Amino acid sequence: MNTNNATLHTDMAGVKAPWIVRFTQWREQHISAKNFTLILAVLVGLCSAFAALTLKTLIHAIQHFLTENFHINEANYLYLLYPVVGIFLAGLFIRYIVRDDIGHGVTKILYAISRKQARIRPHNMYSSVIASSITIGFGGSVGAEAPIVLTGSAIGSNLGKLFRVDARTMMLLVGCGAAGAVAGIFKAPIAGLVFTIEVLLIDLTMSSLMPLLISSVTAATVSYLCTGTDSMFHFTMANSFTMQRIPYVMLLGIGCGLVSFYFSSTMNKLEDIFRRFKNPYMKLLIGGITLSSLIFLFPSLYGEGYDTIELLLNGKNNMEWGAAMDNSFFYGHSRMLLVYLALVVLFKVFATTATNGGGGCGGIFAPSLFLGCVTGFVFSHFLNSMGISVYLPENNFALFGMAGLMSGVMHAPLTGIFLIAELTGGYDLFLPLMITSVFSYLTIRMFQSHSIYSMRLAKKGELLTHHKDQSILTLMRTENVIEKDFKPASADMELGQLTTVISESRRNIFPVLNKDNRLVGIVQLDDVRHYMFRSELYRRYTVDKFMREPAARISVDDAMDVVMRKFDETRAWNLPVEDEDGRYLGFVSRSKIFNEYRRLMLDYSDE
Repeated sequence: MNTNNATLHTDMAGVKAPWIVRFTQWREQHISAKNFTLILAVLVGLCSAFAALTLKTLIHAIQHFLTENFHINEANYLYLLYPVVGIFLAGLFIRYIVRDDIGHGVTKILYAISRKQARIRPHNMYSSVIASSITIGFGGSVGAEAPIVLTGSAIGSNLGKLFRVDARTMMLLVGCGAAGAVAGIFKAPIAGLVFTIEVLLIDLTMSSLMPLLISSVTAATVSYLCTGTDSMFHFTMANSFTMQRIPYVMLLGIGCGLVSFYFSSTMNKLEDIFRRFKNPYMKLLIGGITLSSLIFLFPSLYGEGYDTIELLLNGKNNMEWGAAMDNSFFYGHSRMLLVYLALVVLFKVFATTATNGGGGCGGIFAPSLFLGCVTGFVFSHFLNSMGISVYLPENNFALFGMAGLMSGVMHAPLTGIFLIAELTGGYDLFLPLMITSVFSYLTIRMFQSHSIYSMRLAKKGELLTHHKDQSILTLMRTENVIEKDFKPASADMELGQLTTVISESRRNIFPVLNKDNRLVGIVQLDDVRHYMFRSELYRRYTVDKFMREPAARISVDDAMDVVMRKFDETRAWNLPVEDEDGRYLGFVSRSKIFNEYRRLMLDYSDE
């Protein structure tokens, strides 16, 4: 952890240094950097767990207050009102108090890691908790997990900033926050660790493993102490797995991959539609009407949907499973169960996108679990009703479906396997969970190479990966390697004036700029070397005679792999850089990039 030692002492006037500076000085003398990272991991785990518990408590309190008097045997018209109120209030909070986009929490973490040295704004430590509790409590069809993951990561990032840790440790603390959030909200420490490695792409080394593990275990322990040691979902395996069911498990995995592709691609298209509307009240109108109508027709879409998951995992017959249609027009029509649930699978993505697009705040963890559970149940129940020779336990296949959708949507098969096993205690079903997850992941990879979290960043070249070279290039910013000590010239400048400029410069390239500071060309020293010692030519020639077009131009927004590609294509050693408006900023050189690359490689590879 690097700290400027000059700031650790009181200044010459005798003013006492801030407490954090004095603490940093004491810590460096008494606690090693690695041990201090472990202490911070414990602290991040504690804070993430309490944030997760706070969010869950707020959501359940709001939902219970709003729906405790609903009748199960008829449609409830307040379903038309509550979701609109929820996304309206959340939208006001985000727009006028937070004044920042806090949606797509996991994507924001990935962006912060790759482009902002893992720095996340302080308001993210609380803003997502407030906005998502309002959204989901009033019925928004999204999950609380992505907001709490962003909250945990923001806690890790801001603790890192407070204690002035280096960039590599800051990235690790962001991962600790995410691991602690997942472990805390799900009581799933292994899933928290695996999620961070698999989704956030934190490299698994001995120096990173222990802090992540400590943060996960700490958060899970806090959740156990506060809410008991029971799994999040009650699940009793009534039918043990038999080998005759393996073909059907494989088929379910393929089906989950296809549903994952439908969910991801449809959500992206719907989000693009919402993005076209600049007026927030128009978004609220479209999103609110869509969400309320769907929840009114299919109350299972209300909130996270965990009640429906619990019902499908533990129901034993059509009468018990039919409770999924309570509070709707479908009540009492048990023969319509499959139709009802199939429509829920079809419309869930519309409800989720309408929630966020209309102004609400939530993630896709819960929608993925919900969709997977319903998909697995519908798959097995339909085949059983067709009279196939092998009985498929609906409860078990609902469990497999949860792992399949999680693996497909997030492109994270290990997270899907361990999360579902820890959520339900279904460790005896590890083999079918693995089969479903793998087949789902392989299926969606045929259509999408990146998860719903990372596809937009990948298109922009802003996604960190486990490929070390690519990751270092992603971490590098063009603006950080710009060199500005090049002496400019103008096209109408006389050779004599250019000679004076050359004599004052230590460079062999000279940018030619117009009055608007735009680059019109460059002059290389070799092009004027044979003229600059002939004084009789000083007034005869002007710079435009020697000017040439640069081999390529770089935009300050270009990703580093794009910059390197331009160097490779042109074989140039220096290339000019322009801002987004086309104005000249300076030059980037190969040597500067290589030096920065080596520095980052040392920083992020140090054990």
